[in-house]
Parts: sequence; C-alpha cells; structure tokens
Amino acid sequence: MLFPRERLEQSEAQVLAPYASKSGQSRGREFPEKESAYRTAFQKDRDRVIHTTAFRRLEYKTQVFVNYEGDYYRTRLTHTLEVAQVAKSIARALGLNEDLSETIALSHDLGHPPFGHAGERVLHELMAEHGGFDHNRQSLRIVTHLEERYPGFRGLNLTWETREGIMKHETVYDAPDGSFEPDKRPSLEAQIVNLADEIAYSVHDLDDGLRSGILSPAQLVEVPLLQELAKELEFDLEKLSEFHRRVFIRELLGLIITDAVMATHTALEAGRITSLEGVRNHPTPLAGYSEGLKTQLAELRNFLYANLYRHHHVVREVGKSKRVLTELFRQYTELPEMLPPNVRSAVEREGLHRAVCDYIAGMTDRFALEEYSRLFDPRS
Repeated sequence: MLFPRERLEQSEAQVLAPYASKSGQSRGREFPEKESAYRTAFQKDRDRVIHTTAFRRLEYKTQVFVNYEGDYYRTRLTHTLEVAQVAKSIARALGLNEDLSETIALSHDLGHPPFGHAGERVLHELMAEHGGFDHNRQSLRIVTHLEERYPGFRGLNLTWETREGIMKHETVYDAPDGSFEPDKRPSLEAQIVNLADEIAYSVHDLDDGLRSGILSPAQLVEVPLLQELAKELEFDLEKLSEFHRRVFIRELLGLIITDAVMATHTALEAGRITSLEGVRNHPTPLAGYSEGLKTQLAELRNFLYANLYRHHHVVREVGKSKRVLTELFRQYTELPEMLPPNVRSAVEREGLHRAVCDYIAGMTDRFALEEYSRLFDPRS
C-alpha cells in the first residue's frame, strides 16, 4: 500500500484539528516548483532544513557551555532536537500539524552565531551602523538567501508557513519580527515551538547547571516549583544522586508539557477557536501555561539567571567570546584581503560589513577560536 502526498494531505484534513495548519492549504513557496510525490510540503521543508550546512554547524555552537568544556553538555544542535521533540509532543496532543511544528523547531536557531546569546549581542553592537544583527532574521536570511543548493533560486524556497514561524519566533530572549503580517498571530504550530523552546532551555539548562557543579541540588529549594516536585517525588534535594537527577529532570519536563497542553486546550475552548483564521486573529497568543505555572517558570528563569547565567565561570567565557568576535570582525573589516575567496565574492554583493557578519555568524565556537588563534597567535 502506497501513501502518496495527496493521500497524506487528505489524512491531515480528516485527522487534524480544525484550527491546525494543513499542508494541502499552504500559501506555497516564493518560487513555484513541483511538490514531492510522497512528502507533504511541510515534510519537504523539514528535510531541506536538516540537510543544510547551517543545521550541521549547530553541533559546535554554544547553548550555555562553550563546546570545548565537555562532551555531555547541550549544544545548540541538541537543544534544537529537544525543542523539536517537545513541540511534536504538544502538537500531537492538540491535533496540530507535527511536521510544521518540527520544521519550525529545527529552523528556529539556524541563525545563532557562535557563543550563544552573548555572541548575538556582540554582533548586534558591531553591526549597529549597518543594520544590526538578530538571529531570527539571520535564520530567515539563511533559508532564503545564504544556503545555495538549488538551481533557479537562492535559499531553500520553504513554504510561507515555515518562514512565518521562523520570523515570529518569540520567547523571553527572542523578539518576533513584524515583516510577516504583523497584525496577526502565527499559526498554533509556531506558537507551540515558542513554548517548546522556553521549556527545553529552562529544564535542560538546569540539568547542565547541575551536571557541571555550578548549581548544587541544595540550591533548588529556592525555587517553589522544584521544591514542590521534589516533595511529590519524595526526593531529598540535599542528597540528589545522579540517577535521581535524571528522574527529577524528566518529571519536571513532563509536568510542564502536560500543563502547556491543558492550558492551551483551555484557551482554545474559551476562545471558541474553530479555524486557523481564528488562531491568527486572536488578540493574544493561545499557546501558554496555566497562571500558576507561568509564575513558577518565571521564578525558575530568575533563579537560572542569578545562579547559572551570571555565574563567574560562565561570565568569564562570555568575556572571552566577546573579545574573539570583536577582534575577528575588526580584522576582517580592516583587512578584507584576509577573507577566504567565497566571502570576498559576497562582499561585492552584500557589502563588506554584512558579508563579514554573515561569515562570523556562520562560524562554530571551535572554528572562531581556531581562527582567532591563527590571526593573533604568532606561534599558530
């Protein structure tokens, strides 16, 4: 038995919730092309994203800990995969299009430069007089312009729905771009990815903080959500073993996902949402948490900011990354002859500063550090 694209589209129309995005009703691609015989448009988008150079580079880009600090900490790639898993779980429970949620999740951090949010801030400062830098816009720039893989157009030629989800990615740390229908909400699949990103980095940054020893289990009693969960599991946070830490993190993740599913379902019911247009025209995001958990997650983020992200060890690495990216940018813009031929060619099209910014943003942590050594260490 075969399941061609048309049959997959029919299945979506019959099985998915009325407010879900249907691939057969996509607004299409910027450049017309024939769709796959056995993949929906959103599945085709997903596969194109996975095969990009930018996606592979995420393996060596920072989440919290710089890549060389250990093999077991999250990288930008493992974070992205975890976001996709959480997004698909929530999407499935709500009858949404899992393929679209997965694709947006896999795309949402493609534009991140080396060294995480610290690197993004540095590039934005360096590009202040040349259009600035934002990783959401850079993600879209990668999939519409920088990746060159197909004849007839630049970029990946993704569907409108995927591109909108990338540009409207919004969390505490990410501001949405208003270039895609700024007066309307994104699809519920895109909103779910926003939640999944927050869930993944909150829970898994906590896990990496504990694994590294920067956070001690005893400190977790400062966070009501964690204290309540430990009590429910009958765990003593003063004596949390490595095995029990894994159980604790898993249960925390499940707790938040369940709350997100139920709270979003409640919002859909309260808003009487029966169509995708109802989602887009709703005055506020429909995907979210219960009021109680929303407060508790804010407390958890505050705890992580004070005790992990601002820990002197992490701040020292941020300082190093700022120096590395600033010096690379200065050297390249002052002596563009040092740039590789393909980047010098881009200078003619994009202008010097934007071409250099694209080049640096595409670097992995490892490559940026090696390049800094090559340029400034006389023994290298």
